[in-house]
Amino acid sequence: MLNLKTKPTSVTGPLGPVTADDLPSSSTTYWTARRKAEVLAAIDGGLMDFEDACERYRLSREELAAWRRMLDHAGVPGLRITNRQRLRDQYIFG
Repeated sequence: MLNLKTKPTSVTGPLGPVTADDLPSSSTTYWTARRKAEVLAAIDGGLMDFEDACERYRLSREELAAWRRMLDHAGVPGLRITNRQRLRDQYIFG
């Protein structure tokens, strides 16, 4: 069977529309909250799938899933590294 599913050209990101060209470089090593949120928006909107994101950005499934949990729990500010540790401790131990 022929798969005719097409990917969207843009999705709604944390600061407006995000296209594939707007996504962080595959060589990104410093992750800001905005970059994390853009990758998650791209996954949610169908620009890329979960496995593609893990491979492109060399992230473990656990790390990307942790981003998702923090975004769902605390929004984009929860993706900040300083807040992430505090929120993770509260989420796990609280």
